[in-house]
Amino acid sequence: MVYFGMSLAVFMGLVALSFDLGRVAITQTDLQSFADSVALSAAGELDGEPDAITRATAAAALVADTQHFGEGDVNLQGGGDYTLAFFPTLPALDTAAMNGATNDPLRAAFVRVVVNDQNVQYTFGAALGALIGEAREDAVVGATAVAGFTQFACDVTPLMFCLPSNSYTADANVGKMINLRSGGNNAPWGPGNFGFLDVTRSGAGQSGPCAGLPEAQQYRCLLGGVDVVDQCYGVPGGVDTLPGQRVGLANAAMNTRFDMYTGPFGNSANDPLYAPAPNVIKGLVGNGNSSCVGPNPIESTDTAKLPQDDCMGAGCGRFGDGNWNTGRANYVATNYGGVDPHPSANTRYQFYQAEISAAGGAASSGAILSGLSETGRPSCSPHQTPNPERRVVIAAGIDCNANPISGRATGVPVKEYFRLFLTEPVGADSGPTPNFDIWAEIVGSAGQSGGAQQTDGIFRNVVQLYR
Repeated sequence: MVYFGMSLAVFMGLVALSFDLGRVAITQTDLQSFADSVALSAAGELDGEPDAITRATAAAALVADTQHFGEGDVNLQGGGDYTLAFFPTLPALDTAAMNGATNDPLRAAFVRVVVNDQNVQYTFGAALGALIGEAREDAVVGATAVAGFTQFACDVTPLMFCLPSNSYTADANVGKMINLRSGGNNAPWGPGNFGFLDVTRSGAGQSGPCAGLPEAQQYRCLLGGVDVVDQCYGVPGGVDTLPGQRVGLANAAMNTRFDMYTGPFGNSANDPLYAPAPNVIKGLVGNGNSSCVGPNPIESTDTAKLPQDDCMGAGCGRFGDGNWNTGRANYVATNYGGVDPHPSANTRYQFYQAEISAAGGAASSGAILSGLSETGRPSCSPHQTPNPERRVVIAAGIDCNANPISGRATGVPVKEYFRLFLTEPVGADSGPTPNFDIWAEIVGSAGQSGGAQQTDGIFRNVVQLYR
């Protein structure tokens, strides 16, 4: 009887342990699954837009789940079953407490979900406790999850610019001209100002031909090189911008696309890393009417660059309307004697591509223009990229009204990545505080919230659990 009594106590204890702890574990799993799903759903909306937190809260409320053994609410859904908190950053250590919550939708990059605790009765444990004369308390089960939104970009030029409004998108403005002017060091940047992205935190340039270079040379490589960004980089909460205009380095780097090698690129014409595009018509020639343009180019008398929108400088500011009919007529008259060879090309980028195709393609050296001071093909560099998109750059479009920038800034949300076609060489002025302008036509989106659509640049919005 003694042995039987001892065995019965042990047996009842094992039964209590098996059933009660199993019920606790199942409830914990139910709550954790619910917390994970709510966190991921909410984090997917944290794209830096003014309504991000509102959308995140609404998305979280759509998640429904159940729990089986806890007291109280069995069906889990809505804010009554959890609390949300938003954070701009995560602590360096996973075990550290999360502090510094924010209600600013422009800064919210992470969301923490805390599911309400559930009591799970120790049914068999209570029976065992009655036998041995010891009261048993119920188990308290909860769950927490932290998810975040990260922007990943691949093959993206370390360049940003300020949008005219938060609603301005690339695909709605294809074919329109933008005049981007380098932003000042102190005054707040406005629509049309551009600057550069910090490559040190992003990880761009840490492998490939730009790896191991000092910062200035890295920018030289990343801005001017062919296919130099060979990895994706992620920047939680947005991108970092840099102060300084880098006049002399940046414009010279971008002009290698036009078969122009000046400044720090004066000896780079033979380097295939800085090969020019297969179409370099620019309306400029070198001294002595040479098609190899040096540091002091002069305007060609018998060729013309692709024109700007007709309204640029006459009322539409830095963002054009896509109407270049007058400029097109002048371009055709100068380069083709007045007969339009590509009437179906509606945008400048389409016209540029049609010129390449008509001359035998991007891999051909056949002249695009005949009997003029420019052939349209590279003459300074013996190398020519077979990719027409050599004159396309990928730039981060930022709402600078909602995210004020005046130089260096950290974690700036990107509204959209734009594909921009350089219609003419980048020019620097000679004033006391030098600036330079980029004239480009919008080709389309290189990626935005909810997906990506691109050929050379890749942009992904990635949502993941961190805790």
